[in-house]
Amino acid sequence: MDAHVTDKAGTPAEPDGPTGDEAEPSDAAATDADSGPDAAAGAPEGVDGGSGSGDEAADADSGSNHKRHWLRWTALGTSVVVLAAAGAGWWLYRKLDGNITTDTSAAAELEAYEKERPSALVTGAQNILLLGSDTREGEGNDRYGKDANGSQRSDTTILLHIAGDRQSVTAMSIPRDLMVTIPGCGEPDGKRTREQTAQFNWAFQFGGAACTIRTVERFTGIRVDHHMVIDFRGFKDMVDAVDGVEVCLTEPIDDKAARLKLPAGRQTLRGEQALGFVRARKTLGNGSDTERMERQQQFLGALVKKVQSNGVLLNPTRLYPVLDAATKSVTTDAGLDSLKDLYDLTRALRNVPAEKVQFLTVPRKPYHLDPNRDELMEPEASELFERLREDAEVAVVPKEKTDREAGDGASPAPTPTFSGINAAEGMCE
Repeated sequence: MDAHVTDKAGTPAEPDGPTGDEAEPSDAAATDADSGPDAAAGAPEGVDGGSGSGDEAADADSGSNHKRHWLRWTALGTSVVVLAAAGAGWWLYRKLDGNITTDTSAAAELEAYEKERPSALVTGAQNILLLGSDTREGEGNDRYGKDANGSQRSDTTILLHIAGDRQSVTAMSIPRDLMVTIPGCGEPDGKRTREQTAQFNWAFQFGGAACTIRTVERFTGIRVDHHMVIDFRGFKDMVDAVDGVEVCLTEPIDDKAARLKLPAGRQTLRGEQALGFVRARKTLGNGSDTERMERQQQFLGALVKKVQSNGVLLNPTRLYPVLDAATKSVTTDAGLDSLKDLYDLTRALRNVPAEKVQFLTVPRKPYHLDPNRDELMEPEASELFERLREDAEVAVVPKEKTDREAGDGASPAPTPTFSGINAAEGMCE
């Protein structure tokens, strides 16, 4: 046999070894051949049948051969794992990215009225309008009633101001019953509405997100950079994705309109219950939208605290369901319609201290023509809008404290304070 013939792994075969079917004897045959008094006599000339240098060389070749086999399989296994992870990561990215719905109609309307829109005064700061739609369209939403002629209004509207230094976030609720001037807006059928004074949430019904943005910009002077619309199902999915939010109730709730029945005390609310909690109004407190907004702010604060405290943003296995729920439930403008855009936004907010995530409501008072509606309270509203425009500090304190200071006739603080809460307080503190 040629001494340079190699085996399947490319290792030189032993010289003068057996050929054919005898080239790979069984373990038993090898044992028999190496045992017995004549084992050494049967060895080829020049090869010691005992523990001489020949066996040591064979053992060295065998060890080297085994090591090369192990390295090849390790490299192959590692390559497979890396490729599988990359493939799975790409598939998940495409899935999440494809979940997002883009609002293309708003951009055209806003571009047409660009000249009348306010300018951004501070580089780096962002203002995002969050719209909670009460539409009954979409999976699971019809159980909450029927739309009148397919109409929808903004059940909840929050202007989210993200400071340029990313060290604070201010969420300003806008009452749906606030009386404002709504500009003429384009309707889905191509017609246009006339400019009129009406309650704020009609703007969304008249002309969707674009009409709402133009209305907000008109009475606040604040440039809206982006917007997001979320419906009932999206809100429930988000709460479920973080395993619910803890609330504390001083008294039981039984609200048929909101499909909500809860005992008093500490408890964790998930999807359906959470939605009922933030929508309930008629059987809670004085039944006003004011109390409902305060309850919504408390719940959102508790939600932010839950996300920040349990490592959701740093744990891929916990982050994925949150991203999946978020991307499936939102409609955004083109500037936020990719997973990368949303991730960059989330990353920017990740390290904002909970006490610097603040919630407040536009300063308002009963409308002079109808006490069941609201109007802006001046000069407080203008002061708040100016601070948000200029990215200045906004300080919030509990309503009880602002009422007490007003009653005591205390001198105003150097930094104006507004009635509100922060996410660090939670609902059970």
